[in-house]
Amino acid sequence: MSTSKKRVVVTGMGLVSPCGNNVEDSWRNIVAGKPGIDRISSFDVSDFSSQVGGEVKNFDPLDYLEKKESRRMDRYVHLAVAASQEAMKELEGKDFDGENFGTIVGSGIGGISTFETQHSNYADKGPSRISPFFIPMMISDMASGILSIRYGLKGPNFCTVSACASGGHGIATSFMTIQNGYCKAVLTGGAEATISPMALGGFCSMKALSTRNDDPVASSRPFDVGRDGFVMAEGSGIILLEELEHALDRGATIYAELKGVGMTGDAYHMTSPVPGGVGAAQAMRMALEDAGLKAGEIDYINAHGTSTLYNDKAESEAINSVFGRANGPHVSSTKSCSGHLLGAAAGLEFIVSVKTLLEQTMPPTANLEEIDPECPLNHVPQKALQKDMRYVMSNSFGFGGHNVSLVIAKYE
Repeated sequence: MSTSKKRVVVTGMGLVSPCGNNVEDSWRNIVAGKPGIDRISSFDVSDFSSQVGGEVKNFDPLDYLEKKESRRMDRYVHLAVAASQEAMKELEGKDFDGENFGTIVGSGIGGISTFETQHSNYADKGPSRISPFFIPMMISDMASGILSIRYGLKGPNFCTVSACASGGHGIATSFMTIQNGYCKAVLTGGAEATISPMALGGFCSMKALSTRNDDPVASSRPFDVGRDGFVMAEGSGIILLEELEHALDRGATIYAELKGVGMTGDAYHMTSPVPGGVGAAQAMRMALEDAGLKAGEIDYINAHGTSTLYNDKAESEAINSVFGRANGPHVSSTKSCSGHLLGAAAGLEFIVSVKTLLEQTMPPTANLEEIDPECPLNHVPQKALQKDMRYVMSNSFGFGGHNVSLVIAKYE
């Protein structure tokens, strides 16, 4: 372990989302403000109060896995494998030091579809019909485990589980792991596949989801006065983080630099953010301090922006308390297009934030037609905005009071 902190850069990105099955397709639809949300088609939702979701479309795990191994993995792992293949594309066929290469992939729930299927087997046919693969298919750490096995990555290998902040904690922990010399590179991000009857029913019972069933495309509307809940989604965003000198030595393509992270806890409520967004604000301040930046240097924030009444209000208050209302950074929530990927949300939104810097284009908040007066931010509504940018921030918050903020810099 080194005593001097290292610079950490992004050298690979892979994405499977409701907006596309790779980075470029997802980005193209998100920046165009085209939601990948529709009526849920994977099971009968007619008895559910919320019937909309962000499903990954035209996805075949056999494009990435052998049939036998695919059957022994939950869908959330299938999605992680697909995203990792894109993220690791530059290293395909090349030798690399697996001993100094970690895997830290977050998932909020893990294999809930597997749990439902195997519980049905138990209820209908007894314990002898529970699959021997039930436990390894279900547990939340298996995306990290499978990716480690697949690529021979023998460095730190674990899962971060913090609800909708899981992927953010995975990225932040990977950053610190490299920065402090525990390894040279980490495959990180998040994976989630929770569009299932039990998960949907649970969130419906909480009254957390949008019930705009007659207009699915417009159902996710962060910061809008007419928002009525978040939209469940699935997918995986996987990022290859690497120590700068290691990346330069191997001639890697460098997309951006992860500059600083902040992590806090609300210590307030199981599901509601603390009034005023105090915990979120502190996470943002910590990330700025860690990056060595002042608030005025942030050009854009990819907000957590879930499209729920309390989150959007609290996050708006938090952003204004850190950056000020008058000249704050531009803000948008790309969950308006992707829906909420729960534990995988931060992986997707980190990649979108990197693309924001690469393309010098801020993606819009689709469906933001009437800004809620309680969310007075410098919004990017409905249409993308081009602007010279050097620094962006990505926020992720989760049930339980988990807050993560990440500061990403244009690589210079």
